[in-house]
Amino acid sequence: MMIEDDIEYQNHAIFKELDQYIDFYNSLSTNVFSYMTQGTKSICNIDSYVYSSLKGTLESIKNTLKNGRINDAWALMRKYHDSIIINIYSNLYLKNNFNIENLVVQQIDNWLNGKDSLPEFRIMSRYIRDVKSLENLRSLVFEKDDRYKKIRDRCNNNMHYNFFSNIILNDNEIHLPNRVKKLNVFSFDLKDLFCLHISYMFSIKEHYMSSSDYIDYLECGMQPPENSQYWVAPFVQEALDEILAKHRPDIMQYLRQNTCMQIE
Repeated sequence: MMIEDDIEYQNHAIFKELDQYIDFYNSLSTNVFSYMTQGTKSICNIDSYVYSSLKGTLESIKNTLKNGRINDAWALMRKYHDSIIINIYSNLYLKNNFNIENLVVQQIDNWLNGKDSLPEFRIMSRYIRDVKSLENLRSLVFEKDDRYKKIRDRCNNNMHYNFFSNIILNDNEIHLPNRVKKLNVFSFDLKDLFCLHISYMFSIKEHYMSSSDYIDYLECGMQPPENSQYWVAPFVQEALDEILAKHRPDIMQYLRQNTCMQIE
């Protein structure tokens, strides 16, 4: 059976989930654009471009999976994982090093301007885990189990063809009895990475969750409702409800208790 004729495969939940992630990053890119990135010489928000790029990576993953190239899709998942860690690391590093005496954080600004690369993945991951102010989140995300090590291993195995089975996963013309089972694992891995990303970013940059209502009132010359600066954008609330609350209710509870935003 050709992959495009495999109804069970083509109707798998992963494709609707990918649409959710794609729509989320598209909206987030727009939502944060007006916030200037402090600590760099950039006049715009660099995260806006990161989220637009993540949207593109997820679109590539969807197209690759539709064609039955699961091995290639896992290699792209590694790229998604890399981008998440870079985004979290760069924001934490800027937050920890930007001050009145250090208006331009050289490491991040050099990376932006192509003068230097960021540290390797392992070093950035360790930096994220060592941030004292987020140790409770770290315990929930990284210390509860070894899911992220297993995800990284699966990504690397598919990236480097560490096993012959990884090669077979890219052949969409042969019968693979476990093809849908592999999609189930892929779906779970991607959901875990998405939860990692939004849990850290919304802890570091709470205002990224904000709805536009507060600014909209001001731009119309009207007094904003009390505490409307803490209202959560509908697309963010939807992602929290439909993805984070269902997949990681423990992290959802953490965000409710540890941010000033009015998460429903």
